Amino acid sequence: MYKIATLNKISPKGLARLSEKYSIVEDVNEANGILVRSQNMQSMEFSDNLLAIARAGAGVNNIPVDRCSEEGIVVFNTPGANANAVKELVLTGILLSARNIPNAIEWTKTLTDDVSKTVEKNKSQFAGSEIKGKTLGIIGLGAIGVMVANTAEALGMKVVGYDPYISVHSAHELSRTVKVYEMLDTILPECDYISIHVPFIEQTKELIRESSITLMKDNVCILNFSRDKIVNDNDIKEALKNGKIKKYVTDFPNDNLVGTDNVICIPHLGASTAESEENCAKMAVDEVMDYIENGNILNSVNFPNCSLGLCTDAARICILNKNVPTMLSKITGILADMNINISDLLNKSKNDLAYTLVDVDSPVDEKQLKEALSVDGIISVRVIS
Repeated sequence: MYKIATLNKISPKGLARLSEKYSIVEDVNEANGILVRSQNMQSMEFSDNLLAIARAGAGVNNIPVDRCSEEGIVVFNTPGANANAVKELVLTGILLSARNIPNAIEWTKTLTDDVSKTVEKNKSQFAGSEIKGKTLGIIGLGAIGVMVANTAEALGMKVVGYDPYISVHSAHELSRTVKVYEMLDTILPECDYISIHVPFIEQTKELIRESSITLMKDNVCILNFSRDKIVNDNDIKEALKNGKIKKYVTDFPNDNLVGTDNVICIPHLGASTAESEENCAKMAVDEVMDYIENGNILNSVNFPNCSLGLCTDAARICILNKNVPTMLSKITGILADMNINISDLLNKSKNDLAYTLVDVDSPVDEKQLKEALSVDGIISVRVIS
């Protein structure tokens, strides 16, 4: 029986996909897999039982990914599962800012007497603009960015994108009339609206700051539904004050932004729909089960995608290792010395890490195999039979 721990409320429809081989436990030290949404795991200690962590969502800033890699724990996320929910909220944000809707609603709440007459007399102060014909710049063309681009174009906007690492899949899904550039500075002066859809990593920290804001068109509207630290809040506030930025829409309110004029703060609702939570939970559960039962990896943020399908041979050997020269030959050499016959093998790498799957046609003594493969560069060894 495999054991799964949940650190947040996970959609029951996702948990229902767990087979009879699994049970839910409260003690994370017993768990072979952990399902998590937003809980901060940075200071958590992990037991030797833990094989995988699956984030029911895209961002993994709450998970100590580097430490997990060192300890042989595969970290999964669920890219694209919440893309439609975020896309819809981004489009909502564009319309909210274009039509001054939040300010208009707040003003309307103050009315008490002769409401109709007062509305007709004062509504012009909230006159906005239409988005048709305006230019939207998308920073990051992953699953969400592509959906935002295609939908905005269908609404009549001109769309340009920046993504120096656009995937083949994204390029295929993206409308052919969306121009994609490899230099951020190229698109900034063109845009009436800019929507950010990149992960928070060292290279994207404060990607939007004074130097990039200076390049933008006057009265630009910026939307941030990615991560708060991608934007320098103080530089945004200064640009709002001097009129460079017209509106800033963010899904990440903080003490520095709440109450600031022309800032529309949304309480982190990007993926907060029943459909999104279900999709993320289902994908996370499927990823963990396939890894635990078959050793296959799909959508890991630290180890490469690697799959040999269902485990139907006598045993499958799963080896997490460092991506160093001659490692594969060492592994196959050790297996040969142990008279283990290989029926199928797959080795994939991702940056400094690699993963090797080996199907064999006879049973394997896991303890002996781990001892034999206890060499530099091997992180963990597991046998599935």
